[in-house]
Amino acid sequence: MPLVQTRKKTRTLHVGDVAVGGDAPVSVQSMANTRTEDVAATVAQIRRLEEVGCEIIRVAVPGMEAAEAIASIKKQISIPLVADIHFDHRLAIAAAEHGADALRINPGNIGSRDKVVKVVSCARERGLPIRIGVNAGSLSQEILDRFDGVTPEAMVASALENIRILEELDFFDIKVSLKASDVTRTVEAYRLLSSKVDYPLHVGVTEAGSLFPGVVKSSLGIGMLLSEGIGDTIRVSLTRDPVEEIRVGQEILKSLELRRFGPEVVSCPTCGRCNIDLFSISEQVEEALLGRKTPVKIAIMGCVVNGPGEAREADIGIAGGNGIGILFEKGKVVKKFPEEQLVEVLLAAIDAFEKKQQA
Repeated sequence: MPLVQTRKKTRTLHVGDVAVGGDAPVSVQSMANTRTEDVAATVAQIRRLEEVGCEIIRVAVPGMEAAEAIASIKKQISIPLVADIHFDHRLAIAAAEHGADALRINPGNIGSRDKVVKVVSCARERGLPIRIGVNAGSLSQEILDRFDGVTPEAMVASALENIRILEELDFFDIKVSLKASDVTRTVEAYRLLSSKVDYPLHVGVTEAGSLFPGVVKSSLGIGMLLSEGIGDTIRVSLTRDPVEEIRVGQEILKSLELRRFGPEVVSCPTCGRCNIDLFSISEQVEEALLGRKTPVKIAIMGCVVNGPGEAREADIGIAGGNGIGILFEKGKVVKKFPEEQLVEVLLAAIDAFEKKQQA
């Protein structure tokens, strides 16, 4: 049985120039955690995210100053921008007018029908998709009463009600997210909604936590859904630098063999035979490779005896010990050198590999 089932065919929409759904690759996105009205800080963070492969960025729009700042931000970035709106329909309209490529709203809390009509009309005029964002923590009291609490069925009912609002306005350029802070409800909700609609799904586990719990929850939740063919764009939510969200998201897609994002680094878990600072070496290499585009498998091993053999599938690898470093390619040693040059030699070999691939 293949690791990933055939992906469910959903409708295709475009967030800026990034296709979501249909046959488009699963995209990786994040959300800026700067104050959006601080244009310089927001642009600086988005550019860092662009460098590591972020494909869509979302910004919070809590007030009119933030909505208006989108115009300046858009001029200085290269990836599509989604405006995150809660409650105030005027902010959605202002964000669209100032250049947002998509809107994230919950039609049910935007206000009266005429306010929703205004937002939808504005989105339609500008060709902007709308993401319906349903969170377990923000369901209506009527939904909670009907389903006796926050259940996957309650989350899906909320999503369907909000979808219906837009469909009744003849608007179908929709994508949907259904997020809870736990894996079980998140996965069950997405499974249920996927069986009922063909809109593209934005997948993630919300409020997943700091690095370790966040990575585990996101990898399980997002990974399980993607392996079942559910999901068209993903966001890993971490209480962390958003750059880490992109790195984790890319690793999830790489591990499922859905996409390749530049270099893949494998390293041994270390044992009593290791007498080099493998942790530091791995971190230095991974940091140096952020933003690289060429697919290359790299091994960083702690034992010159077993390392090359254990990592023979790697395009390039290093191992060290007892003052000696070795460089190997596909398991064959090609060079020996002083141990302190491990990082330097590896990065030079990767540069040479990339030039050869690009020639």
